[in-house]
Amino acid sequence: MEKLINDQFNKELYSVNLYLSMSSYFKSRDLDGFAHFFRIQAKEENMHAMKQFDYIHQVDGVIAMQEVAAPPNTFESIKQVFELSLTHERLVTKSIYNIVEQALNDKDFATHAFFQWFITEQVEEEATVKTLIKKIEMIGDNSSSLYLLNDELLKRPSVVPDVELK
Repeated sequence: MEKLINDQFNKELYSVNLYLSMSSYFKSRDLDGFAHFFRIQAKEENMHAMKQFDYIHQVDGVIAMQEVAAPPNTFESIKQVFELSLTHERLVTKSIYNIVEQALNDKDFATHAFFQWFITEQVEEEATVKTLIKKIEMIGDNSSSLYLLNDELLKRPSVVPDVELK
């Protein structure tokens, strides 16, 4: 179980880098709302990693830091970015389901209970991205609609508080 959670922790760290890369792509295209959306996604993924970090130590395990693969840095289109995000979220969901299934098989009810929050979170994450893909498909090449969606995404609040370094 510890290995599975360590692997999941690493996936969360990869997610942080992936979403920062996507944010950078949108910043370079002056789409500040889209950049903001993925910057918040990165912050949330970091929060997920830290929850897992804390949990593994609560159950007397150890986080074994691993190399985090580099995410892609170039993208073909706005739609492709969101499709890649959805594909990635589905992989994360599958990985979490695997942990929950193994926890049940091992009668590790604490881990099973802990990862229920992540299952709910993944349902929300996938639904959000699917909705945005549909909106992007509706927009097509309409720059006015793209502007409105960009503005909508700029208003997305962060659920993760900023940490001030002292």
